[in-house]
Amino acid sequence: MTRRATCQSGQWHVACRRALLCAGIAAVLMSWAGAASAAASSADASANPAATSGADASAGGGYADFDRNLLSGAGQNTTDLSRFEHGNPVLPGSYNTDIYLNNAWVGRGDVRFMATSANASATPCVDRKLLDVLGLHPAKLSSVLTAQLSDPSACVSIGSIIKDATMTFDMSELRLDVSVPQAYMSQMPRGYVSPEYWDAGVPAALLNYNFNSYRSTNDGQTQTTSYLGLNTGLNLGPWHLREDATVNWQSATPTTPGRFQWQNIDTYLQRDLPSLRALLTIGDSYTDGAVFDSYGIRGVQLGTDDRMLPQSLQGYAPIIRGVANTNAKVTVRQNGVQIYQTTVAPGPFEISDLYPTGYGGSLDVTVTEADGHVTTYSVPYASVAQLLRPGITRFDIAVGQLRDATVSNKPAVVQATLQHGFNNLLTGYAGLVGSPGYAAALVGAAIDTRYGALAVDLTQANAHIPGYSTQSGQSMRITYSKIIPSTQTTLSVAAYRYSTGGFLTLTQAAEAREYAREGINAFTYVPPSDVPTIDGVPEQSVLTPAQQAALNGTSFTTNPILSATGVERQRNNFTLSLNQRLGQNGGSIYANITASNYWNANGSSTQFQVGYNNHFHRLNFGISATRSVDPTGRYDNEYFVNFSIPLGSSPHAPTFMLNVTHDQISGSQDQAIVNGTLGSDNQFNYGATGTHSSDGGGNSGSVNVGYRSPYAVFNASYGDGSGYSQASVGVTGVVVAHPGGVTFGQPTGDTIGIVYVPGAAGAQLESAPGARIDHFGYAVVPYLVPYNLNTVQIDPKGLPLDVQLDATSAQVAPYEGAVVMLKFKTENGRALIVHATLENGQALPFGAEVFNEKGTSLGVVGQGGQILVRGVNQSGQLSVRWQDDNGAAQSCSFAYQVAPRTKHKHVKAYDEIQATCTRADAVAQVTRSGT
Repeated sequence: MTRRATCQSGQWHVACRRALLCAGIAAVLMSWAGAASAAASSADASANPAATSGADASAGGGYADFDRNLLSGAGQNTTDLSRFEHGNPVLPGSYNTDIYLNNAWVGRGDVRFMATSANASATPCVDRKLLDVLGLHPAKLSSVLTAQLSDPSACVSIGSIIKDATMTFDMSELRLDVSVPQAYMSQMPRGYVSPEYWDAGVPAALLNYNFNSYRSTNDGQTQTTSYLGLNTGLNLGPWHLREDATVNWQSATPTTPGRFQWQNIDTYLQRDLPSLRALLTIGDSYTDGAVFDSYGIRGVQLGTDDRMLPQSLQGYAPIIRGVANTNAKVTVRQNGVQIYQTTVAPGPFEISDLYPTGYGGSLDVTVTEADGHVTTYSVPYASVAQLLRPGITRFDIAVGQLRDATVSNKPAVVQATLQHGFNNLLTGYAGLVGSPGYAAALVGAAIDTRYGALAVDLTQANAHIPGYSTQSGQSMRITYSKIIPSTQTTLSVAAYRYSTGGFLTLTQAAEAREYAREGINAFTYVPPSDVPTIDGVPEQSVLTPAQQAALNGTSFTTNPILSATGVERQRNNFTLSLNQRLGQNGGSIYANITASNYWNANGSSTQFQVGYNNHFHRLNFGISATRSVDPTGRYDNEYFVNFSIPLGSSPHAPTFMLNVTHDQISGSQDQAIVNGTLGSDNQFNYGATGTHSSDGGGNSGSVNVGYRSPYAVFNASYGDGSGYSQASVGVTGVVVAHPGGVTFGQPTGDTIGIVYVPGAAGAQLESAPGARIDHFGYAVVPYLVPYNLNTVQIDPKGLPLDVQLDATSAQVAPYEGAVVMLKFKTENGRALIVHATLENGQALPFGAEVFNEKGTSLGVVGQGGQILVRGVNQSGQLSVRWQDDNGAAQSCSFAYQVAPRTKHKHVKAYDEIQATCTRADAVAQVTRSGT
């Protein structure tokens, strides 16, 4: 402000004009100098093509003349900067660097550099570890190269492994760029990880738990119900044992006794078979539902696991084929959005690693030749669940016993299914299932056309039920999906199924035989509305579960008695899901329809829902209407309106929601909700709800809070209404026992990682929000994608100052169900600021290097003789080395000692000392770690 006012005054007007003129002249001269420099560089590049090839990983070359007058003290005492004036030399050693492949970051790790001669800049050496980070696994390497990759004294260049590949290193950014020709990259699908690099993990035991206790008081009666879900596992080598179980408690009331129930859901032993791209499962599991309906089985199952494919080959996407006349750029767009781009060599090309994108939309392909010629064409793309990529085969074989809670006599069963993608147009699939007195065969096909994706299959089933004639029938299923980009219409799934009167599924046949053995008419369906009553009151409301069991001649169960008998034989079933956008700002409407009827039941069940969603600035709103009709003809209309808006613009601003519901049977209900999060990691959440009901329920309210700690997730709630109140508490988490000890964490999936970072208590995992390293140096990575490369990153923020990470990320491709160990190397040592001078009181030369007793370089001297060093002990000796104006080696040393630190205490401030550096009597030869 002051300078502008001064320039506008008349006294300084002329001076300002001169200053601006000088600045303009200087800018022109600088641009000329830049152009001349660029021309010179271009000439140099022409004379020396290797200079621009990127093969020189030192990123050096050129001459940089420092204007030392710009430094503090007019550049005094800066003689040792001369070594930086000739390029950017890389000295031999190991550097922790960010690694990029074709400009895409792939990880961070230690890379070894070696020099071919004493004066040459060091270049990076490729080893197996670096190839793993890059995801490059070249085939047909010579035995010599294979041996050198594992030899710590050898230095293999990237060009000797992959033709025309180069590596460049930016020392100032600690960035290593690897350039690999696209022709090589196209030899493997995106995301491919060779099975030889899959990690089977370590021996471990794990327990995922989910506990919830709910206490309610209603009309003076109080009851507590508690639930504990357990998922336990034991890993030994490639074998993984798993068990899922639940425990339920219910306290007694004046009218009902207390109850306790343990229920085993499934128990199985599983291992991966990479050579077959399949999983072997022994025990209680569920069949694959891709061809036949899924059901429980106790036995052996061998089935394809698509997760063993790279993500770019999972799901369905067509192969794009074409011909290029030159080195051409191929761009693929879907619904106007670019989803893929690559460069292809002259001749025929094939793109087979497109990521699946929902239910599709035609792919627009643009081939741009080097001479500017452009060719465009379209490839149809729509998908249904049955479609497979060309060349992909899936199979599933299951042998064992049918596992169904409603059937006491478990029949033997065998099932086999096969699916194969023949080309972009056609996928075929078939299956057989057999059991004593039952057999079924299915054949079907799925096609992808410009008019949408369609799958059609036909099942023939024959069942023998004691006391009945042979039941024989067919079931036809049709599935269709289509996206219409021009109208932004998404017909995501439309499915229709018709079954003849004699058709039974495997489970229906087993249930029918069960009814026949008990003397109940197997095919006379008694709907739930016809449950037995006592004086007009439903039987299950009057009798205890034990009394119900005695009355029905069945074994005791805590579940209510069956409210329906007989097999319900479906005739037609239809579902439809439709979504339509209304322009750029018009929101969207949707419709969902479900309808079904049965051969042995009157009427049909129908549900129709239509809704509209949109937003206005930060206000989101929606409205929907649902109509349901049951088989008796009774219908119910429900209307729902909702609004939501954030109450502020801060990251932790709460959100206000208003829901209004009107139901023809239960009346109207108005609900206001406020919820939000708190904490640096959003680890705290809260909510409050107020409800008003018009059906006599009156007003009610509830509050809920939650906390996502690094070791478990906690939640609690309390509510109060007319004549009732409730309170609940819950906790979920995991306990993992591994070779390093026992670690607690947040709820996990089946495939997890254990991070070990010694001395880094409190550091956060970027890939797992809220997870932190515990006091023993361990943390649980809750969700890993099996068979794919997972990057786990450590956020060094919050680390003690005396702990350094050699790398902040690690990559792993685990087997399904594995517990993999990820070890991060740390260096523990004091961080020290030294204010050092020579004996004459003069500051140490700027840029001089500092070494410890082992000759390891710890850093350089800053301006004013200040030094920041890490990794020092409580006491020791440091030496400083530099060259004077004549190039002669100079050195001095000083001792240091700092106060002891309390064990396990985080260091949050640097130690500072004053030191006098005493010159050595003899000139020391400069040595450096790694040479």
